[in-house]
Formats: sequence, structure tokens, C-alpha cells
Amino acid sequence: MVKAKYQSVLDLGEKLSIQDGDVQVNGDKIEIRGTAATPYDKDLLWDEIKKVGGDNPADLMADIQVADDSIYTKHTVKSGESLSLIAKHYFKDPMKYKQIFEANTGLLDNPDVIHPGQELVIPNL
Repeated sequence: MVKAKYQSVLDLGEKLSIQDGDVQVNGDKIEIRGTAATPYDKDLLWDEIKKVGGDNPADLMADIQVADDSIYTKHTVKSGESLSLIAKHYFKDPMKYKQIFEANTGLLDNPDVIHPGQELVIPNL
């Protein structure tokens, strides 16, 4: 029953390729362990956990580690995107585009010029 409740979390873990994933059901409690690639992936998992079980679910124990916490994540630019749209997506603040630009000065010369297919580093703030 509790595993079914958190199935969307488990599915997301598979989609994100969580490493060393382990799920144990002990009575009416589920224990989830694994390593996310980046802090962003970990945040996505926790957002799904909160969506399903609330801010402090009593029926879940989760231990999610991060493999690389030197950056928040990486983002591949899609057609029509701008740094401010990307910043709004990750940080809910389009003005954080400056931090994304600064983290990618080896790739970008101008914050107003990005191209589809470029892989940008999204920094930790």
C-alpha cells in the first residue's frame, strides 16, 4: 500500500537514473535510498515526495545523496530559450541569468546570445 502511494517518486527516480537505488518496505513505512547526479535532481525527488506525502511524511524515510554538488545541474539549450527563461525555470527568478552567464563565460561571450544544443552549467546559488 505505501509503495503504491510513493510509486511516482520511484518512477521519477528511475527517470533520473538514481544510482545505487534501494527501496525497502517495512510494515507501513517505506525507506528510499540512492544517489542523484546533481542537487537539482535531488530537489526534483524531494518535491515529488512532498507532493505525495506532505512536508514531513511519517510513512517515509529517504536518504538521497548527490554525486556532484559542485554545480546545481547542466542544461541543454532549446530553441527559443534565453538565459532569463532558464534562470526562471531553475531559480524562479529571471534576473539570476547573470549567475548562469558568469558560470559559462568559457562558452558564452554575450548573455543575449545562446544557441540550441549548447550545454550550460547551472551554478549553485
